[in-house]
Amino acid sequence: MFPPSNNPVRAFPGSKGSAWVAQAQEKGPKMALYEHVFLARQDVTSQQVEALTDQIKSKIASLGGAVTKVEAWGLKSLAFRIKKNRKAHFTLLNVAAPSEAVAELERLLSINEDVIRFLTIRVDEHEAGPSAMLRKREDADRDDRGSRPPRGDRPDRGDRSERPDRPPRRARDDANMGVN
Repeated sequence: MFPPSNNPVRAFPGSKGSAWVAQAQEKGPKMALYEHVFLARQDVTSQQVEALTDQIKSKIASLGGAVTKVEAWGLKSLAFRIKKNRKAHFTLLNVAAPSEAVAELERLLSINEDVIRFLTIRVDEHEAGPSAMLRKREDADRDDRGSRPPRGDRPDRGDRSERPDRPPRRARDDANMGVN
């Protein structure tokens, strides 16, 4: 048992006024890491999507967080219709913010008519470099395929523009086809 003491630091560990509580209060709110993706309507312009992204960044900053990376994935087709939209502008944000800031962000996006869907996921660490979606786009942009590999046992068919080994087609006779 602890000896009685009037010193709050030497009071019971974890009690109000202990050194542990004071240390936790000095650090302030815990900054969690999030990946946030939102989809904007297809009839919104790219400039409007950028303006919406800037609004989100300023709101998170005002609530004590920070947006560390923004990736605009562009206009993409959806797998199914969402609120009568077949396409949407996709944007990824890496966010370091307290949970209250993320809750406020999601509240604002649910009110906004231009945003048709959003998803926020808490992660242990942000991915370094471009996301998988941008890497996929870069791979598709490279056209370094080169020539085709050999076709195995299939022979080369050569130039197929003229076929002297075939007789010319006979004229089509519509009377013999049963057309009246």
